[in-house]
Amino acid sequence: MAASLLRLHFHDCFVNGCDGSVLLDDTATFQGEKTAPPNLNSLRGFEVIDAIKSDLESVCPETVSCADVLAIAARDSVFLQTGGPSWEVQMGRKDGVSASKAAATASLPGPNSTVAVLLANFQNVGLSLNDVVALSGAHTIGKARCSSFSSRISGGAGGGPDINLDFVQSLQQLCSSPDLSTTATTAAVAELDKGTPFTFDNQYYTNLLSGEGLLPSDQALAGQDQETRMIVETYVEDSDRFFEDFKASMVRMGSLVGVVGNTGEIRRNCRFVN
Repeated sequence: MAASLLRLHFHDCFVNGCDGSVLLDDTATFQGEKTAPPNLNSLRGFEVIDAIKSDLESVCPETVSCADVLAIAARDSVFLQTGGPSWEVQMGRKDGVSASKAAATASLPGPNSTVAVLLANFQNVGLSLNDVVALSGAHTIGKARCSSFSSRISGGAGGGPDINLDFVQSLQQLCSSPDLSTTATTAAVAELDKGTPFTFDNQYYTNLLSGEGLLPSDQALAGQDQETRMIVETYVEDSDRFFEDFKASMVRMGSLVGVVGNTGEIRRNCRFVN
C-alpha cells in the first residue's frame, strides 16, 4: 500500500493543506474530495487509515489527528515496504471540518500537465521547481491506468523528438488487448517504474532519460525544460541526493497548512467530522 498511502497524503496536502480532508465522505452539506476527477476510482488506502485510527482511538482517544495518521502511514510504508528513505514527520496537525470537490479539482496536477502547469500548482502551495522534480520521484512505485497515459500512446503530450517507440508500442499493446473488454482495457494498469516497480529508488529518473516515463507529466520533466532535465540528470547520477531532496520536500509538503490552521479538530472517525 506504500504508493497508495503516499499518494493519499500528497492529495490531502495539496488541497487546503494537510488537514485530512481527503478522507471525508460526502455529506448533505458538502461534496468531498473523493469524487473529484483526480481522485475518483483511483485513490486507495482509506481502510488502512480507518484501521489505524480505530486502534488509536481505543487506546488514546481524540489525541492523534487523521491528518497526522496519514502523514506517518505514508512515511512508514515507504520506508518499511519499499526500502525508501525515512524522514521526520512533524506532528500536531488538526483535521478539517469540511472538504471541497471543486478545490481538489482545481488544485491537483493532472497526468497530462506540462512543466509550467506543474510548477504553477506547486508554487500555489509554496513549493518550488526542485520540489516538483523530487516529489515526482514518488512515481518510482505504484501503477497508473491506461486512461491516465492515453496521450503518451497516441503520441501527444509527453512525446517529442526523444520518444521511445518500443516503450510506446508496449503501452499500446497493453491498453488495446483484444482479450480485454472495453471497460477492462480502460482499467488496465501499467507500472509507473517498469524497471524496479516495488523498490523506492532513482530508476524512475533513468526511465525518463530513456523516454520511458509513463505519465506525460513525468516524461515532461526530461523534455525541453533545461532546469528540470538537469535535476533529473543529477538524481540519475546520485541516488543519495535524490533521497535527501525527497525527504526535505516531503517535510515541506507535510507542513502545508490551509484555512484550518489550528482551528480544526481531532476526528474520532476519519470519514466524518465529530
